[in-house]
Amino acid sequence: MNRTRTKICGLRDRESIDAAVRAGADAVGFVFVRSSPRYIDPDQAAQLMLGLPPFVSAVGLFQNTPIDAFIEIERRCPTHYTQLHGTESVELVRKCGPAIKAVMFDANTIADEIARWNEIDEVEALLVDGSWGGQGVSFDWSQVVEPARALRKPLILAGGLTPDNVGEAVRMVRPFAVDVSSGVESERGVKDTSLIEAFCQAVRAADDH
Repeated sequence: MNRTRTKICGLRDRESIDAAVRAGADAVGFVFVRSSPRYIDPDQAAQLMLGLPPFVSAVGLFQNTPIDAFIEIERRCPTHYTQLHGTESVELVRKCGPAIKAVMFDANTIADEIARWNEIDEVEALLVDGSWGGQGVSFDWSQVVEPARALRKPLILAGGLTPDNVGEAVRMVRPFAVDVSSGVESERGVKDTSLIEAFCQAVRAADDH
């Protein structure tokens, strides 16, 4: 059985990075969206990224970022992967790609969204979330199972995941990866190292189930 990968997003300090690495996270996310409480300056993110051990990836999260601003941030902090977490046009995604493209779950549109981004070569994975704002909005994961069968790219599940419910989500959807931010925070924008460990352990337990 394939192992479910884990990304801890919205990290802003060395303590949180180290906690994610110790817990076995496959990737850490840096939020380059100024309106977010998890925003990090690209230069600071670059310094944190330099301390990552081998085989732990850094993901830069952008939201409707103009191409010139995107290029400048990438110059200052060239992350391993790009995540486009907004309502980006196909044209912008192609310019910024290859990228992980996020879509907001809606039972009425998810099948069309999957079909749309399936055809874009620059999209290397599709992330299904419950909201655009990183507010941890959950949704009925069972409703993504059938539409996702048509997806030819890796599926990443996000939105309202916590140490308490991620096991159920993994067993139900069998995604390539899960992505968490608010679900491992003690308060908005502040990561809790014990919750990071519990989340990663819950994913491993679900894989072993």
